[in-house]
Amino acid sequence: MARDCCGCGRDVQALHAEQRRVLIIVLVINALTFMMMLAASLYSGSTSLLSGSLDNLGDALAYGLSLAVIGRSAQAHAWVSLVKALLILSAAVVVAVQIGWHLTHPSVPILNAMSVAAVANLGANALCLYLLTPFRRGDINMASVWECSRNDVIEGVAVLVAAAGVGWFDSGWPDLLIAAALWVVFLRSSVRVAWAAISALRGQGG
Repeated sequence: MARDCCGCGRDVQALHAEQRRVLIIVLVINALTFMMMLAASLYSGSTSLLSGSLDNLGDALAYGLSLAVIGRSAQAHAWVSLVKALLILSAAVVVAVQIGWHLTHPSVPILNAMSVAAVANLGANALCLYLLTPFRRGDINMASVWECSRNDVIEGVAVLVAAAGVGWFDSGWPDLLIAAALWVVFLRSSVRVAWAAISALRGQGG
């Protein structure tokens, strides 16, 4: 029995070590992608790129929080997931403001910069999702991290579609439409993660 317990302890420690390793990798990827996307957004004038960059920043912060609570209580995981939901909601608010500004100041994003950034962003997001997928059925902490990463891939595909639309129509409207769609995705994800966190906190008695 003692040997079995020691074996379980080693298994849990190995799992936590692997979670930490993967979270550090995806944190670095998201931080670098955020800087690249922000620069490309400012240069190209693309709102969808800006939404992507804010999403990557929020994810980098969320991964840092997730690192802090690996191996801690389910209640700590739930509180961190609630913070993640607020980060996603904050990104949605900023995107909404940017959409409103561009509706009153229409412009056509610079296509080449937008396209290169969109391809690089999708590749980085797909790599993060691949690394996190083995942990998607784990605790609420890793499940919410995977949810963030899945949103990133959706966002990456959407930004590519926006770039194609800008090139095809020579207009800024596809960029704004995709940014609006991402805003909806962010809102839904924020509500889903928050609801799971609140449910977990209730189950733990606060």
